Amino acid sequence: MSKTQKILQQLRDFESRNILFSESDGSWPIIWERAKDVFVWDADGKKYLDLTAAFGVAAAGHANPRVVKAGQQQMAKLLHAMGDVHPHARKAELAQKLSEITFERWNKKSGKTIFCNSGFEAVEAALKTAILATGKHGVVAFSGAYHGLGYGALNVTHRDFFRSAFQSQLREFGNFVSFPKKSSDLATTEFQIRNFFRRGWVGAVLVEPVQTRGGINIPPPEFLPMLRKLCDDNGALLILDEIYTGFGRTGKWFACEHFGVTPDLICLGKALTGGFPLSACVGRADLMDAAWPASRGEAIHTSTFLGHPVGCAMALAQITEIEKLKLPQSSAELGKFLLGELQKIPHDKFQIAARGLGLLAGIELQRHDGSPATTETFDIIKKMLARGYILLPEGEHGNVISFSPPLTITKAQLAKTVKTLVEVLK
Repeated sequence: MSKTQKILQQLRDFESRNILFSESDGSWPIIWERAKDVFVWDADGKKYLDLTAAFGVAAAGHANPRVVKAGQQQMAKLLHAMGDVHPHARKAELAQKLSEITFERWNKKSGKTIFCNSGFEAVEAALKTAILATGKHGVVAFSGAYHGLGYGALNVTHRDFFRSAFQSQLREFGNFVSFPKKSSDLATTEFQIRNFFRRGWVGAVLVEPVQTRGGINIPPPEFLPMLRKLCDDNGALLILDEIYTGFGRTGKWFACEHFGVTPDLICLGKALTGGFPLSACVGRADLMDAAWPASRGEAIHTSTFLGHPVGCAMALAQITEIEKLKLPQSSAELGKFLLGELQKIPHDKFQIAARGLGLLAGIELQRHDGSPATTETFDIIKKMLARGYILLPEGEHGNVISFSPPLTITKAQLAKTVKTLVEVLK
């Protein structure tokens, strides 16, 4: 029995069977042993090019040495503190830095942060902020939306696959409207949102500027400005979920900058630390102060690991690396190249639609009768894995091959990936 087989058997024996999918022929999954920059090595020593950045986390490369060093030094000095009782200096430094790269950069006004552990917790902090600020419980969300799987986040995550088993326990404060994929869709989306606003109980609109798990869906440029105006006209908050799209992924520091829109609240995670569980809900300082009461000794929203010192130290180092290496600019340039290469893929076997913004791209595969090529897409991804390329399927039907590599990837590595993909498709 190989090392990989032994570990997979151990997981089958002792982890919930709902977590890991494995193929009986051994083609999926691999067991990650170590990772460096854009490469991953499995438990049996095989090397892979990672086109996922581990769900977008490794923006500055896997195990970036300066990020790792920051974490190690912090571990040796202070491994844990008491987030809402006796804090630590790194948390203060990171809160200030997040203000500087968001609201201070956008409109010269400061922002204030609620630190969390996982991305969905940042979304739930934003949802709590919205009801405190507006007194209205309703939230407009979108078809194809993915905001996490906690019970609060599930109310605004669209796919039935994630929601249906827990429907009876959900508060159902989320109201879904169509996510527009072209300008001609905007009128329908606006009509649907206005209809919910007329009912008088919507306090927030929550949206991903680019839907990632939904299938790399990029809205028309008028979409976010329309949402900004609708929120302003109706006294609602605009919440942007940039957990996946933040920190240079789309070719700018944050995807909302492509559309010239400033949110009231922004949710951040994934690439924030480069690998440590830490997320953040950052809001306009005046809004946060109006919504949340001052602590009188007990916070109404907190957690044991709030603003963990190791995560904060790594986040500060990660942001410095993104700035120093000019990764947003690199993402923009490489993203144009990648999209151009994807658009050249022959349509012999499938109908192929390529789309992308920075180093967040995807190709949607449909059979020639128009149906989603779900089975074929996963088969292609498994064949790419066998050749040493890690990719993921996205979209409701799992028929979008997504590309979200470390932003440190090279043009040559992207070109070789697409060349191999064309060979597999043939």
